[in-house]
Amino acid sequence: MKEGNDTQLVSECLNGDRKAFEAVVDKYQKPLFNAAFRILGSAADAEEVTQIAFIKAFEGLRSFNRGSKFFSWLYRIAVNESLNFRQARRRHEPVDEQTPSKHDMPDTVYGHQELQATIEEALGRMKDEYRVVIVLRHFQDCSYDEMSEILGIPANRVKSRLFSARQQLRELLPEHGIV
Repeated sequence: MKEGNDTQLVSECLNGDRKAFEAVVDKYQKPLFNAAFRILGSAADAEEVTQIAFIKAFEGLRSFNRGSKFFSWLYRIAVNESLNFRQARRRHEPVDEQTPSKHDMPDTVYGHQELQATIEEALGRMKDEYRVVIVLRHFQDCSYDEMSEILGIPANRVKSRLFSARQQLRELLPEHGIV
């Protein structure tokens, strides 16, 4: 894998170095997949969205503002693709009240399987705008500034949305036996 900071990798990609883009994929594939998985609740869908996000990033690399953080730009593409995918799925598929089996989730291999499944189910019942801020903050460890850049909204709105999302989660979890 080619090492280097994001600015250098972007420059190398724009100069036609495919190995540099492979390094970008290696560096960000797991975090993008995890974010997409938390938003979509399906490993297969998350894998597809992650691939789409990388393709769109590659195709749009010339439009990347080098004054911005590449991480935030790439995450924004992945989050938007996840939300678009979720929205398209809602239009084309009947609503299924059941969440994915806890056995399909990558995190369940390790401890707290039932808690993880319960949290995933509660997240699945939240509106996308609230679910995304929970995922970015608590599962992807993004700062408020990073979330603001990824979502394209002011940091104050991020904080407000996160507060509301946490309140919703607190209301949903007791319904699943978590107090």
